[in-house]
Amino acid sequence: MKSFKLALYCCLLLHADLSFAQICNDNVIADAPDRRYSMSANGVVLDKETGLTWMRCALGQTWNKTTCTGSGQSYHWQDAQQSAENAVFAGLNDWRLPNRQELQSIIENSCNEPTINLTAFPNAGSDRFWSSSPYPGYTGYAWIVSFDNGYGYSGNYGESGSYAVRLVRGAANRDFLRANKFSPEFN
Repeated sequence: MKSFKLALYCCLLLHADLSFAQICNDNVIADAPDRRYSMSANGVVLDKETGLTWMRCALGQTWNKTTCTGSGQSYHWQDAQQSAENAVFAGLNDWRLPNRQELQSIIENSCNEPTINLTAFPNAGSDRFWSSSPYPGYTGYAWIVSFDNGYGYSGNYGESGSYAVRLVRGAANRDFLRANKFSPEFN
């Protein structure tokens, strides 16, 4: 009986699809389509709508000239900010933690799990990511953005809050953020 169970278990593992695929709705107009981005082989991507340059990989992943490999690391908020200040990538050293509006601007609302353009940000997961924006009215909390559903939440940046990090550089096109309801008065 033990060998039968073991054989059954092995068969299930061999035939199981252990990966999760992004689900996109073709009936919803993509708000972060491929044409919005200018991808570079050095692991950065320019968002032509916002003017921001993003690391294509989350911190902890490795860029291998075609995709992101490995898994993103989780950081406490203060460690995320320190990692951004110390980051040197693609010969650039002015990386920073994005604010909530900037992070929400790369959400792809026509897709789920993850809600991000996988051409621009290959091998991205459905993780929650820190922003640099403190959560108003709550000491010890900052905004996080979830890439499983695209929503923003408060995250405790004490010992219990540990989330992924995606870095950005440059100044955002405020008109784009305002027109697309990413400015504070709309959130």
